[in-house]
Amino acid sequence: MIQVHHLENSRSQRILWLLEELGVEYSLVEYRRDPKTMLAPPALEQVHPLGKSPLIVDDERVVAESGAIIEYLLERFDHGTLMPPAGSEERLRYRFWLHHAEGSAMPPLVMRLVFSRLDKPPVPGVIRPIGKLLAKGVMKQFLDPQIRQLKAFWESELARSSWFAGERFSAADIQMSFPILALQGRGGLDGAPHLAEFIDRIRQRPAYQRATARGGELGDL
Repeated sequence: MIQVHHLENSRSQRILWLLEELGVEYSLVEYRRDPKTMLAPPALEQVHPLGKSPLIVDDERVVAESGAIIEYLLERFDHGTLMPPAGSEERLRYRFWLHHAEGSAMPPLVMRLVFSRLDKPPVPGVIRPIGKLLAKGVMKQFLDPQIRQLKAFWESELARSSWFAGERFSAADIQMSFPILALQGRGGLDGAPHLAEFIDRIRQRPAYQRATARGGELGDL
């Protein structure tokens, strides 16, 4: 049985959702974030040297990284339901979104989260005012314009088709759910009706509901 090492409020929620969509049985090993630093606990390093989630263990084989896990699980268990046909235009779009989610979408969102915490513990109180000023400048001049550009791009893509790879739901939508949910969690979906509708539709999927029942819904990211 697949074992999922699941960190609360993290990317690993997507892996639970994918397994539910595939109808694959799995066991869950749950981890809690440090309440002060919000980092993963050291126990994850016993499974993989980087100590990050998601991780799966399948027949003593450890697989890390969201995209790699998704590809591994689809190769093992999918029968043409969550990937467009090879050689199709939809397959090309699918591959782009599968990699875009972590390659281009998440870095500015993660950086914005980090900078938003520079005026909060565990940053020492004496330097928090400086941290706040630094964060304000970096977000205004660098991060916020990038995030607006990403948001506009995603919105335009969902205006042309129901799902990211085309008219059929695919694993690319599972992968893209995390950055969009992260943006929503920080109040960033105003003026993006197609993105808001996307979130509504994925939350109506039975497999998504089963995954969040087991691993929890994503909170503020």
